[in-house]
Amino acid sequence: MKSSNTLIYHIVLGIGTLLIAAGCGKDWLQPEPLSFYAPDVALSNAEGMYSALTACERNMRHEFFGDGAPILTEIIQSEVAVEGTTDKAGPQMNMDIALLPDANLNSENTTRVGWYWYEGYKGIKYANLIIARIDNATFKDEAERNAILGAAYFQRAYRYFKLVHQFGDVPFLDWEINEPKYDFYSYDRWSILERLKKDLEFAYQWVPESVDRGRTSKAACGVLLMKVAMALSDFDRAITVGKEIVAKHPLMRTRFTSNRNKPNTNLMFDLHSVEAKLDMSNTEGLMYVVAYPEAEGSDRIQTMRNAVPFWNNGGIRTPDGATGTSVAIASDETDPSLDLNKSYGRGIGRLRPTWYYSNMIWRADKEGRDLRGMHNRDSWKRMEDLKYNNPSLKGKNSWYGKNLVKNPSMSPEDTIRLWYSWPHFKVFVPDPLQTTWAGGETPWYIYRSAEVYLLLAECYYWKDQPGLAAEALNEVRTRAGAEPLTAAHINIGEILDERARELYYEENRHVELVRIAYTYARTGRPCEIFGGRIYQLDQISGPGGTNANVKQEGINFWYDRVVSRSNFYNKGVKHAWAEYKVSVHHILWPVPANAINTNLKGRINQNIGYPGAERNVKPLVVPEEDTVLGPKDES
Repeated sequence: MKSSNTLIYHIVLGIGTLLIAAGCGKDWLQPEPLSFYAPDVALSNAEGMYSALTACERNMRHEFFGDGAPILTEIIQSEVAVEGTTDKAGPQMNMDIALLPDANLNSENTTRVGWYWYEGYKGIKYANLIIARIDNATFKDEAERNAILGAAYFQRAYRYFKLVHQFGDVPFLDWEINEPKYDFYSYDRWSILERLKKDLEFAYQWVPESVDRGRTSKAACGVLLMKVAMALSDFDRAITVGKEIVAKHPLMRTRFTSNRNKPNTNLMFDLHSVEAKLDMSNTEGLMYVVAYPEAEGSDRIQTMRNAVPFWNNGGIRTPDGATGTSVAIASDETDPSLDLNKSYGRGIGRLRPTWYYSNMIWRADKEGRDLRGMHNRDSWKRMEDLKYNNPSLKGKNSWYGKNLVKNPSMSPEDTIRLWYSWPHFKVFVPDPLQTTWAGGETPWYIYRSAEVYLLLAECYYWKDQPGLAAEALNEVRTRAGAEPLTAAHINIGEILDERARELYYEENRHVELVRIAYTYARTGRPCEIFGGRIYQLDQISGPGGTNANVKQEGINFWYDRVVSRSNFYNKGVKHAWAEYKVSVHHILWPVPANAINTNLKGRINQNIGYPGAERNVKPLVVPEEDTVLGPKDES
């Protein structure tokens, strides 16, 4: 990691590298230098401010794109999937080893926990440039000024919402910094959330509804406002905002893209296709990160590389022992189903679904006709759907062209990495400019109306209104073809199951589980799916102690949910390189050691359960009115 990253905010000296972007379309991805090392000039008008916002908005894309994308860490630190890379030591499987403050916390070959810390503060830096300089610029009217300020508030809140659920109490930076700073302190997460709510109320009022793809919209501000309000137990406010959003942004309930006539597709394919994310008639998408096909400055998402089994690693063999699969097909082959590369994508099995996600939540009586689930053979794919296609077999081996058969003596390493089912409809992204299809250029959903309905359902759950919760869930379920639920079905598990069905590879699953864990601990509500357990806020990370690695149920909801649903963590599942383990304190991630060690004049707290937590001090509180780093109100 570069030395400039050893301080969470040392990078502020690069403030001049702001990027200009055109108003809409592909040009938005083609940045040009605006005014190097001259922020006073660059941020003097609305055009300059929007250029600075582009840095925030483009930075959001990196969470989802590329090999070993950071979003994988969020998914793996939950109950829906685990790390599938089984050919070496290092990947995040045994969290007691992988998640230590001085470990390599930012690599596609280990974990991306550190990415969320450093890139989170980078995004906050960009937003603070705009917030601090908003009154030094000229605008055509108050609405233009406030729209830009509101979008900057959203961008800052977007990062902080993740940070307080990933790292707990963290430094709160709310103003531009023009020189190296070595005296940061941790701030109470609840007071940070209160500030975010205030900022997002402003954003929701002023940010416009209609914006270009990839820009911050009013609806996006509303979704984040809902989540912050829910984190603070203000469920009534979240419900009000949610109802407003879905009234203006209805779900897409009929097929609407050019894929509608393609065989073996359905509405879910439409909704998650590249075409749907480009289609301006799509009312469901509320915010996107963008990468346009064949546009300069774009990027490949590589969802198939990350999420599809490693079917061509040599471990797939015919029952008579021949190598069964290949990226290349026979030169004279005309059967498109034998082109596994272009039919499914060439995966390496980084993201291995758990039994909970691939099977348990798809009940035959309730989700048997669900277009999103494993019962739908178009939407989900099994390894048995693939066919032996190695050119060396053609004309010589009777297994050529037949469906794969699992070797009964397949090793644990190969069983984990290359033999599982997956949501093809969600992760298949054509990659036509590449020989090996890993997942090409596409916009990607950040927020959709479907999630708003699921948030509404959760709000009604907390308010003991199960009938209304069922109604909200059924908006999403019946659209997908699932059976409707009744009030009697409603519990937090049913809501989380529906989130898993709908939002795989979209939501920050770890963040959402932690948010719910804090809500249980703060409200003292008994958790019905765990026999009425009541969680305590003051012990949410467990008793602490270096290397304690406590594995006790009943301390926090996140741990209980993960170990009760995952068939990997703490079940004795191991392979040649690691055993899958998780502990109570992993509800929160370790603050990278460099961020603490180079903060020479302040105190950034380490989370309970990690080395260094014994030196923690009481976190500071974000003031209700004044800034932390900026000018003070002297009235």
